[in-house]
Amino acid sequence: MNTILQIETATTACSVALAVNGEVTAVKTINQRNIHAEVITLYIDELLKEASIDYNALDAIAVSAGPGSYTGLRIGISTAKGLCFAMDKPLIAVETLEAMAQGFIGSGVAEIIPGTLLCPMIDARRMEVYTAIFDAEGNRLKETSAEIIDAGSYADELANNKVIFFGDGAPKFQDVLTHPNAIIIPEFINSAAYLTKTALQKFTAGQFEDVAYYEPFYLKDFIAGKKAL
Repeated sequence: MNTILQIETATTACSVALAVNGEVTAVKTINQRNIHAEVITLYIDELLKEASIDYNALDAIAVSAGPGSYTGLRIGISTAKGLCFAMDKPLIAVETLEAMAQGFIGSGVAEIIPGTLLCPMIDARRMEVYTAIFDAEGNRLKETSAEIIDAGSYADELANNKVIFFGDGAPKFQDVLTHPNAIIIPEFINSAAYLTKTALQKFTAGQFEDVAYYEPFYLKDFIAGKKAL
């Protein structure tokens, strides 16, 4: 039996989940910006107490690795690394967009017919998103990248396929994309539960990160803005 604590702080949602043998047994999520640091450790403690599981009974910690919010990623990764150091547990990193695609497939939010493409989107401010393309089974077709959204975005994909856009970056598309093959799902909320499939695969294969040196997948360099006077 394996018990994995899963942490998601890369997006608007702050979420923790507990998976036992690849099945989610408990989850806590709040979809609100700028609250991750306040609630993440509280949610973890409550989750484990409600499940009657001691910290030392965990077999690994899985964390959403990015891309996403710089601050959110730092909070999630530092929390996961702290737990791993304290309990001598392995760290599993799951790419955020991959987890979102897997989660969407199992969510039942929308019908996914064969040939449909999945395009998770994470808000990167202004009209930019972090995104990738997956097929209806969750296989990656396009690598993760930062994209500026306009009316001509994804013209090649939309020419021959239905494409479902979802995630906290997808609402940016609603006013600029009117292609009949585009399906925009603004109500999708990310969750730590969506790390489960990849986290279990990596745990089984022994694909762990170096806790001391692991860094989030920021995708872009952080550039601090000037503080308003």
